[in-house]
Amino acid sequence: MFRLHLASACVRRSVYSGPGNRDLVLDQLKVCFSEDQVFEVVGRNKAKLAVNHVGCAVGMLWQFQKEKPQLLRTVGAVKSHPQFLTLRVLAENKISLMDDCLLVDMLYDVLRLNVEPHDSLVQQLVSEASVRLDSFPLSSLSKFAICLNDQQLQLSPLMGRITDILSRKLSTINDARILTVLMISVSPMVSPRLRDRLLDRADHLLDSMDPVKYNNPRRVVQFLRNIRFGRRPLLEKCNRILLRSVPRMDAENLSIIIGLYQSLQFNNCEFRLAAKQRLTELIDSSTDPAAFTKLFVALCPMASTEIREWLESTALLLADEFNPQQALILAEGLEEIQCRNLNLINKIASIIQKNLRVYKSMEVARITQALFLLHYQNPELFNKLRSILISFLQDSLYPSEVTMLTRVLATLPGPRLEAGVVARLDAVLPQCNLSDLNTLAQAVGKCARNDASYRHSSPSQYVRLLQGLSRCGHERLDTADRLDVLLDELRYASGEWFEETLLEHTMATLQRMTAQVSWSSVPDLAHLLTKTNHLCAPLLDRIATVTLKDIHKIHPSATYATLLPFAVLNYDSPTADELFDVCIEHLKPHIRSFDPHMLVLLAYALVVADCFPEEVFREIFNVDFLAKLDAHLETMPDLLNMRIRLRLMEVNRAVCLECPEYQVPWFHARYCQQLQKKGPSLVQKQIHKILAEVLGGADRARASVLTPYFYTIDFECVLDRYNRPVAYSEPSTLQISDGGKVQWRAEPTETVMNELPPGAQRVAVDFLDSKAFCKNSRHMKGETGMRKRHLEIMGYRVVQIPHYEWNSMELSTQDAWVGYLKKKIFTEVSSS
Repeated sequence: MFRLHLASACVRRSVYSGPGNRDLVLDQLKVCFSEDQVFEVVGRNKAKLAVNHVGCAVGMLWQFQKEKPQLLRTVGAVKSHPQFLTLRVLAENKISLMDDCLLVDMLYDVLRLNVEPHDSLVQQLVSEASVRLDSFPLSSLSKFAICLNDQQLQLSPLMGRITDILSRKLSTINDARILTVLMISVSPMVSPRLRDRLLDRADHLLDSMDPVKYNNPRRVVQFLRNIRFGRRPLLEKCNRILLRSVPRMDAENLSIIIGLYQSLQFNNCEFRLAAKQRLTELIDSSTDPAAFTKLFVALCPMASTEIREWLESTALLLADEFNPQQALILAEGLEEIQCRNLNLINKIASIIQKNLRVYKSMEVARITQALFLLHYQNPELFNKLRSILISFLQDSLYPSEVTMLTRVLATLPGPRLEAGVVARLDAVLPQCNLSDLNTLAQAVGKCARNDASYRHSSPSQYVRLLQGLSRCGHERLDTADRLDVLLDELRYASGEWFEETLLEHTMATLQRMTAQVSWSSVPDLAHLLTKTNHLCAPLLDRIATVTLKDIHKIHPSATYATLLPFAVLNYDSPTADELFDVCIEHLKPHIRSFDPHMLVLLAYALVVADCFPEEVFREIFNVDFLAKLDAHLETMPDLLNMRIRLRLMEVNRAVCLECPEYQVPWFHARYCQQLQKKGPSLVQKQIHKILAEVLGGADRARASVLTPYFYTIDFECVLDRYNRPVAYSEPSTLQISDGGKVQWRAEPTETVMNELPPGAQRVAVDFLDSKAFCKNSRHMKGETGMRKRHLEIMGYRVVQIPHYEWNSMELSTQDAWVGYLKKKIFTEVSSS
């Protein structure tokens, strides 16, 4: 079918008008079934080859290659054939005779046949195309844009002209394929206005396109990923189309889509389950190295233990057949699943080591990162990788590339940073965005800590670099004038350097842009405030105001991110209650469309804020939902899986304690018993020792006490009606009766612990470290407040010891600490 299509294209390009003028050369080309036959025709007819013959011959050569499996392609042999050189020379001499479509097709085909971008033929084709650009039909324009991307010219003036043409002709594009190809090509250059117009047009065309053509919605998702813009309704429309196409997809397409979804933080439950089933079906047919590699990276992270072990064993059997690119992909796949199969890791690493010379700079960085995170032990290889990274870094001109190479280089042991590396960093700093600056600061700090000479260097190159990073960061914040751009740059900014150097300045800059906060930027701004743990009342008030005004424009799924800072930061604004009520009413009709894990996270935010809408919790605590959640979690990364399960437990506990009328059973006892408990910190040991003195004996206080519903409190004591400590006769453990009633039992003897004497009370003493408070104040966070509520419901009086009080200058002696604890336990408890 492909060959017939190509032959008809060749006929359309011919100029003969009847049997008397029959084009014999073209007829000979049309009946060729291999590259050798094409070259034979070319060799016999060199003097007769017209421009349409050359175009037809080159197009057939690429089509023959395209029809072959990747492993059987012979592009190198075609490129080096003498008659291919003849075709290239003829093509270069006849460029002016080519029509627009043939010109672009020729460029596309020769690039696919690995003719280098610096080759004179490619250069001349691009030059001629630039002259004709405005006259290109849209199909050729989209194909030419692909060619520019292939040559790393995404930010060239030519691509800027294509972007302008696309903007002017957008309303005339009725082919979803042409539009989506152009969208991906120009994605680095689109303005917010053009972005919205492109997405609106794509949304319209998706409604009328053939749903079988799933590459169109896939490219729309790729465009959203490229511009880091998650327009949720359009994303869901694309997902519905892609979901219907899963049974026809191969492992490569499934892997691409899963990766795009992860980048957009769109972990759709239905798609992941369907993809897992389809990938499992493809196991038996994925026997060659290329197909198996794609299957491995797509299926392994969501596979069961048995399938994962089979995939690893098969990878080891096929290892000798993997090429350098496949070895790189597998190394990253092994790192993602935290593989501990040493034989497989060693085999993949040996393939990589033999082929280091063929990898590009970013590929070397990815290799180094994967092997480091796999804890691969080979100093010789890591020394080679370090040398290669330094070489690439010194030659790099791109800030993002310099940033990644530096970040990976900082993970490797070695001497202090070379002068060439420092010079390159100095050169690119002014061009770096805030995310790059943050990454570089973390890398430089790590290098400094690993450099034994750092303490003896005065002034240190690291100090100068960090000062330069700080200066550039402040300058970038001072000159920032667009909120959407700033939020995008801050998306991944975090860590000690950012918090100490730029966080306050960042908040001041965001407050300067308060007027720009709109419904579309609310979720990203709310996410930033949650991530930084920074309580900024003006920004939170602005978020509340905009949300209340434009709640109908905000996608229901975005209510989680919107409400989260109010819950986590425990900010009780004048409009907080109204905000939660409006958001809950907005999402209620859509509860069943939420992905299970997102509904659990939303429920957690609500319980932290002491908000318990019955509809949300009725939806979560039913057998069907929990079964769906279990199936979904099996396809998710281990860390996210653990986080969601922990949040479900905390929601279960909160509902049982605060809303017993919902009659939700407590079903997390066994799960809580499996959680590992951390040992006491040095401060907690110190407090325990002093507490024994305050209470009159070690037998009057217990440490690390497990409460009903499995809270662990730092210390517990019992005071009688006269506020006198009561000694514990024996250690006690918690038991819960079949009816859910909390009972205190001594040891494992099933003897019910005696009731407290009349008027006596249990006292929970908790040390609150810095994590219990907002970053910029002594304002207690929501999780700590919820814990206090729950302990009080269980009958405790809660005494909290903030770290800033315990570690203050006023409490620097034993007597001061004793007096402080006496006041906290006896005075405050009696007054309560």
